[in-house]
Amino acid sequence: MSTAYALTYAMEGAVTVERHVKIFKNGRNQAIRIPREFELPGEDAIMRKEGDKLIIEAMPPKSLLALLRGLSPIEEDFPPIQDMLPDDIDL
Repeated sequence: MSTAYALTYAMEGAVTVERHVKIFKNGRNQAIRIPREFELPGEDAIMRKEGDKLIIEAMPPKSLLALLRGLSPIEEDFPPIQDMLPDDIDL
């Protein structure tokens, strides 16, 4: 276990952990393997470049309201629905 790795967990994330990783080709894309201590939650991430830095952040989970806001409105007219009374029930 590296000293930086141990210090990070001992000091509850107060130390920045760095790892040397190899860049490789995956088809026409560059790729890296993300070490376990840098794993992100979920299945999606946001990536951006700031100067020479490549920043990858976990995608925040979408709320139901955010999902509904992204849907386009339904433009078709629905036929009226007849509100029928329930059948009588003998108890």
